[in-house]
Amino acid sequence: MSVQLQEQEVPDRSIGPQPTARTAFIGRALRGPVNVPVAVQSFADFQQVFGGLWQPGPMGYAVEHFFDNGGCEALIVRVVNGARAATLTLPAGAETLVLQALRPGTREFLRACVDYDNIPSSNAADFNLTVQRVRTQGTHRIEDQETFRAISVLPGAQRDLRAILAESALIRPFGAIPSRRPDCTLDPVNGLATAYVSSNSDGDDGGPVTDYDVIGSGIERTGIFALDRAEQFNFLCIPPIARDQDVGLCTLLVATRYCKQRRAILIVDPPAPWHTVEDAVRGMRDWNLACEDAVMYFPRILAHDKLRGRFETFAPCGAVAGLLSRSEGTDDPILRPGYRPNCLVAPDRRARLAALGVNTFHSVRAYGHPAPRPRTLACARASAPEWKFLAARRFALWVIDSIERGTRWVAYADREPQVAALVEAQVRAFFAQLHRAGGFGDRSAEEAFFVICDARVNPDADAAAPVFHLLIGFAAERTGEFHAYRITHAADASAVRAATLNRLEIDEPLLRNRRLLAR
Repeated sequence: MSVQLQEQEVPDRSIGPQPTARTAFIGRALRGPVNVPVAVQSFADFQQVFGGLWQPGPMGYAVEHFFDNGGCEALIVRVVNGARAATLTLPAGAETLVLQALRPGTREFLRACVDYDNIPSSNAADFNLTVQRVRTQGTHRIEDQETFRAISVLPGAQRDLRAILAESALIRPFGAIPSRRPDCTLDPVNGLATAYVSSNSDGDDGGPVTDYDVIGSGIERTGIFALDRAEQFNFLCIPPIARDQDVGLCTLLVATRYCKQRRAILIVDPPAPWHTVEDAVRGMRDWNLACEDAVMYFPRILAHDKLRGRFETFAPCGAVAGLLSRSEGTDDPILRPGYRPNCLVAPDRRARLAALGVNTFHSVRAYGHPAPRPRTLACARASAPEWKFLAARRFALWVIDSIERGTRWVAYADREPQVAALVEAQVRAFFAQLHRAGGFGDRSAEEAFFVICDARVNPDADAAAPVFHLLIGFAAERTGEFHAYRITHAADASAVRAATLNRLEIDEPLLRNRRLLAR
């Protein structure tokens, strides 16, 4: 009798740490895809896709400030107001084939070439189409190219023009399709089909964007809700609508709700009229946005405007996101060289603003005057005392996000008895690692966290329930209290809700008999 051993690979169930400094930007740009989050790792990447600095669009400056001050990864969402894409006209005998750029604006330069290479002479419907995006009109600096072989103008053909170009990232058919294929684009010098037809000058950048454009639609996933297409981000920056127009309160309210849902923090710019500390103090008296998932830094900053050739005042959200990317919210925020606050804030004034939920930064470190701990905009209205501090809130969001994403596999696992034990061991290992690293101070493991995912929260586990519930808690600022959350995994989505424990002595064995109240 022979025995065969087969090695089976066991999937890694450890919870990996999630990013903590990925920043999303929403605003107007010179070019690029609309309502699609695009990841960039440098300002050069932003220039390549979105055209760089543009005076009508403050977002470009905010992205530049982000990378200059330590940012590493950004998600860019371009929004427009009435922008129109340029068209491209290809002669087709007495008719024309009109194509339209997928990206709107005056800086989307496309050109197209038509040839009949490797197509039988008896086939008068098929043709080859090459479409290129070039840096500027009339140049040969190619940024992107797509080639479509043997496509047909005949309706219902196997490689129908409309169906094939529906997959293009550059162009779409516009209007009626001609009855015959487009003519070869012949070079007038050598007669070869190597010439290109450039796009027309009918593109339009549209008007200044409004709060309505920035907010967008949850159904159509535009504006803020375009970030539904992004897997994860930690900060959200919405630069001013224009150089002389701040983001409206309605947009900030929608953005804070969205950030709460996505476990991210909104970076709010101080209003332009706040020129001095006294202005900020008076302004905060009427401030109607108290949120533990939002943060504000004062004052605005002075930075060199490369387009105007002089120093200008800018909203600080991009620089703030950059400096927070290189810290965990506990360091005294110091702007990088070339940036400075547009007004000085004395140490006693810093403390006064901090009490109102407004943080301050400097271009040099203030020795002898410890900086107040960075705050959120929750102030005294935070749902937990520590949520008024930025570092504590960032840590909590990171913990929840890591556990929620790291346990998503359970939604697709067979609901066997040992699954709950595997999830519990997985989450406990993650918490234990945090505990050893000092994430919960000098508390014991029993005082630092708990994990429950057995029949107490999954009573129908044996019946192959379509959802899986996981209850976690980690130590709050007050001894004996926990921040508790109920994580629900289903095949179509996962959700996280805060939970409230009955006010009894916090001890995990006692939790077995406790009623959990979702809030």
